[in-house]
Amino acid sequence: MSLIRRYGLLAASALVLVQPAQAALFGNDEALTRQQQALRQRVDALDARLAKAEAAMQQNQPLLDLLKELEALKAEMARMRGQIEIQANQLDTLGKRQNDLYADLDQRIADLAKAARPAADAAQPAASGSQAAPAAGATPPAAGGRPKPDPLVETRSYENALARFRDAKYADAIAGFKDFLTAYPDSTLAANAQYWIGYSYYALKDYKTSLANQKKLVAAYPDSPKVPDAQLNIAANQIELNDMAGARRTLKDLVAKHPGTPAAQLAARRLAALK
Repeated sequence: MSLIRRYGLLAASALVLVQPAQAALFGNDEALTRQQQALRQRVDALDARLAKAEAAMQQNQPLLDLLKELEALKAEMARMRGQIEIQANQLDTLGKRQNDLYADLDQRIADLAKAARPAADAAQPAASGSQAAPAAGATPPAAGGRPKPDPLVETRSYENALARFRDAKYADAIAGFKDFLTAYPDSTLAANAQYWIGYSYYALKDYKTSLANQKKLVAAYPDSPKVPDAQLNIAANQIELNDMAGARRTLKDLVAKHPGTPAAQLAARRLAALK
C-alpha cells in the first residue's frame, strides 16, 4: 500500500472518531445550558420571594419595633427582679441581725422583771433633764447653693455604709454613715443613716452615745418612719443604763403615738415584762 493511501486512511479514521466526540461535547453544552437556565429561574423566583418578604417587613415595621421594645422591657424586668431579690436578702439579713441584738435584751428584761424590787424605781435618776436632744446638729443643715447630688453616688454611699453594718463592722459603719450625712444632709435616707449610727453604737455597747444619736433622730426627723424604731432603741439603751423609769416612759410614748407598728408591738411586750 502506498504511503499516500495510508495517510488517507488515517485521516478518514480520525475524522470518524472526532465527529462523535464533537457531538458528545455539544450535547453536554446543551445540558449545561439547560441546567443554567433552570438555576436562573430558581434564583429569579427566590429574588421575587425575597422582594415580597422585604416589602412585607417594611409594611410591618411598627410591629417589629414593638417586638423589639417588648424584648427590651423583658430584659429590664429581669434585671429589676434580680435587684429586688438582692435587696430582699439584704433586708432579711439586717432584720436578723437586729433581732439577734435585741434577743439578749429581751431576756435581760425578763430577768430584771423577776428580780425587781419596789424601791428600785425610786432610786432611778430623773430622766427629764437627760431627755433633751443635743443642740449641735439637731437639724440637717440647709442645702444652700450646692449642686444637686448624683442619686446613684448618693445611694452607693449609703449602701456601702450599710454593708459594713451587715458585716458587723460597726465602727466602720458609723464612720460611713457620718460621711454620708456630711455629704448628703438633705437626703431622704438621712434619717435612716442617723438610725444606723445610733444602732451601731448600741451594738458596740456604747449606750450613752447610742441614746444621744437616737434622740437626735427623733428631734431632727420627727416625721420619719424610723422614729418608732429609734424610740425602741432609746428604751433599750435606757434599760442598759439602768434607767427603768425612763424606759417605761419611752415605751408608753411609743405605743401611744405609733400604734400598729412592729416597734409598738415590741414595746407593748417589753412594757408587760417590766411591770
